[in-house]
Amino acid sequence: MDIDGVFSGGGVKGLALIGAYQAIEERGLRFKRVAGTSAGAIVAAFIAAGYSSNELKDIMEEVSIKKLLDTNAAISIPFIKWFRIYYRLGLYKGAVLENWIEQKLKARGIYTFADLPEKSLRVIASDLSNGRLLVLPDDLEEYGIAPETFPVARAIRMSASLPYFFEPVKLRSLEGISLLVDGGVLSNFPMWLFDRENVKKIRPVIGVKLSHNSIERPKNKVNNALELYSALFQTMKDAHDSRYISRKHEKNIIFIPTEGVQTTEFELSKEKKIELFQMGKYQGELFLKKWTY
Repeated sequence: MDIDGVFSGGGVKGLALIGAYQAIEERGLRFKRVAGTSAGAIVAAFIAAGYSSNELKDIMEEVSIKKLLDTNAAISIPFIKWFRIYYRLGLYKGAVLENWIEQKLKARGIYTFADLPEKSLRVIASDLSNGRLLVLPDDLEEYGIAPETFPVARAIRMSASLPYFFEPVKLRSLEGISLLVDGGVLSNFPMWLFDRENVKKIRPVIGVKLSHNSIERPKNKVNNALELYSALFQTMKDAHDSRYISRKHEKNIIFIPTEGVQTTEFELSKEKKIELFQMGKYQGELFLKKWTY
């Protein structure tokens, strides 16, 4: 049966999304359209390109996640690190990550959005220059850019440009340059793209979210400035989507708690990678046992 799918952001924790994807595949479900933010955008793009869950599992087990970061020895020097964040707005360019995504997509004949079925892939980015949420490739027309000509890998890099960690991506248009960062700043789980109130769905929608559900979600602890920043960013990421996700929508979402793994923990061991994958698959299987459509 064909379904639509939405994948949340979560940095390296996105490995768990692949486990959930395998549980969905083994149930005999196929994704017709997919959407995602950040890590979820990467997984969604690979699914749209035709990669199976087994192929994605092999890719993620083989790749050194740390090697997806741009090499810069000076980053280990505290002063240089903060100097780079201040002037370059991020520790890493993100070029290596984009090139890796580009090569994996090219292996399946995917270069631009014209190489994908229309509306089969949509990802979220945040336009800081204009203060708006961006749905790619749909909203590119508003920048004077033909959506079908835009590189898929560039759109994914935009969606995954975690603030301060990766430099913002510059989107050049007739109106000037816009700085784009991680879509999770405004919508980390764009379930609203496919599952809207009072709109008849074309087909069933399953979301995969790297978090607890609303009942089990632990409260943010705020006792100092660092915890305040963490809670502020977490609220910024989740508040919009949490307001949208009602009890009605939760029945179509696979929630994957991933405590103990940081979003930017790029030195994950092979064992930790497998653990994340298995957690995603386990939660996916639990969900599918009771899911009705």
